[in-house]
Amino acid sequence: MESHFIAYLYRLRYIERWSLMRNTTRENVAEHSYHVALLAHMLCEIGNRQFGRSLNADRATTMALFHDVTEVFTGDIPTPVKHHNPKMLANFREIEAMAAERLLAMAPPELKEAYAPLIHGHDALAGAADAELHRMVKAADLLDAYLKCLSELSSGNREFAVAKGQTEQALAKLAMPEVDWFLTNMAPSFGMTLDELSESESSS
Repeated sequence: MESHFIAYLYRLRYIERWSLMRNTTRENVAEHSYHVALLAHMLCEIGNRQFGRSLNADRATTMALFHDVTEVFTGDIPTPVKHHNPKMLANFREIEAMAAERLLAMAPPELKEAYAPLIHGHDALAGAADAELHRMVKAADLLDAYLKCLSELSSGNREFAVAKGQTEQALAKLAMPEVDWFLTNMAPSFGMTLDELSESESSS
């Protein structure tokens, strides 16, 4: 049986993010998913090694890779549009669920059980452990947006100034020590040039 499942996943590289914003560096959903996977893994390891938690970093990484797969059909809907009012958000969630069903239907029957919880996201995930990992992925998603804002602002693009403040507020509301540790120890580098990074590295 021929399956178009992975072919569609590869097309995430054609879905651009931040479509309402002027960007100095364009970003697609495939790139974003990779970055969120990196961040989710790191947040779990920060939790495990700094705060004595027992989080499955590998599982969180996998969840992050799939967290936006439905956008291959829906596109990346800008947050101000998606959250304009509760009715619009509810309609989008319904469309998102239909997109998930369409994508899962493409998976070979032998693989559907493995991919169903990843494609459907948190609502279909069973158990408290995955629910907590979903929280890590959500935090990683917000962190990636914050780092995008830092990078754009460091390039002189004021278009992302308000988005940076809004994302900072959203991250603070999470009240997650792993996020706070990352923001203190890792995030400042994103406002530095390559020369500044190299100089800092050689002097440490």
